[in-house]
Amino acid sequence: MNTAELEAEPKTLAGQAHSLLRQDILSGGLLPGERLRTKDLQVRYGLGLSPLRESLQRLSAEGLVVMDEQRGFSVAPVSLAELEDLTLARTKLESVMLPLAIEKGDADWEAQIVAAFHRLSRTPLPKAADPGDGARLWEQRHRAFHGALVAGCGSPWLMRLYEQMVDQTERYRMIRLQHLSKRKPMARNIHAEHQALMEAVIGRRAKEAVALTHQHLQATFEATARWLPAQPKAAG
Repeated sequence: MNTAELEAEPKTLAGQAHSLLRQDILSGGLLPGERLRTKDLQVRYGLGLSPLRESLQRLSAEGLVVMDEQRGFSVAPVSLAELEDLTLARTKLESVMLPLAIEKGDADWEAQIVAAFHRLSRTPLPKAADPGDGARLWEQRHRAFHGALVAGCGSPWLMRLYEQMVDQTERYRMIRLQHLSKRKPMARNIHAEHQALMEAVIGRRAKEAVALTHQHLQATFEATARWLPAQPKAAG
């Protein structure tokens, strides 16, 4: 495993708390709706109260944590309705970003896409629920590939919105991974989907790239939707 790709350890305690909490939320180590009691978090991470509170506030602003005046902090819930909305929003956003990237992207941008695709294609797709480094590395390389496609758009604000949206959708992908053992073998060829998308982008075929992205995101939505409640669950 290429540990150099894993997130570098933050230098401050607050940064460390934010990184640890964020990773546990995105990976499913802390479940949607789960209460985030500071005493429990101190034991879990071996950190003080102040950096943990600061990280909870930051994650609340990012939409990964919710705060209730009566019940305190909890992991943001998930639902079918939210996933549908996220899929729509991400499709619309990338429909703007991809044509911009194709118009503005240079040879270095193309090289980054090819390199990201190569790394992803050499990483085994998780076959079962796996909270370890194998699943984490695949998620990072998958995210890096899709991020490379839109990175040439030249808009820092669009990239910020994109990264926030990907944070949210990453939680749903982990829910799908947790149910892999209950599913029939996947009919999709994820590698082929990514290759077709890469070739359309590198070939500067904007309409085709947007259409393939829509199909890719919709297929992921459909593969995940069966495991989600129709309405958000209250924090436990």
